[in-house]
Amino acid sequence: MTTQRRSILKRIIGSVAGIAGVGLTAKASVKEVSPEKEVNNVTMYDDVPLFSGSTKFGNLVFIAGKGAHFEGDIKAHTDHVLKELEAELKKAGSSMEKVLKVSVFLHDLNDYKAMNEVFKGRFGNKPPVRTTVAVYGGVPGDSLVEMDCIAYI
Repeated sequence: MTTQRRSILKRIIGSVAGIAGVGLTAKASVKEVSPEKEVNNVTMYDDVPLFSGSTKFGNLVFIAGKGAHFEGDIKAHTDHVLKELEAELKKAGSSMEKVLKVSVFLHDLNDYKAMNEVFKGRFGNKPPVRTTVAVYGGVPGDSLVEMDCIAYI
């Protein structure tokens, strides 16, 4: 009876050790590959890369600030900027519905309400988090609004 128990215990211990050994071997053979940074639409300054229109890392995409550089009001500028964001997201394999974070930079905080009228509903039923600020000195290039965003693919 005692010999039988020892034999059963030895088998159980042997099985557990075997399973643990297979697990360790499996872990050791899996190589983790780090994602590489990908850039698109690089803007050059004096023949030196200045910034990218978008950057991908893993399943995340970061879209650079988009502005509207034409005559128009805040609604026209906001619509243009949102369309540019959408086009850049599609190029990167994402969409407006996959945006996680938007930063909005207004030339004038008095345009907040009119900007929101165009902004609402553009990111689907689950809108991203958003930060909105009015920037001292204005948005570069005479745009009334500039936006950037972070999305997933």
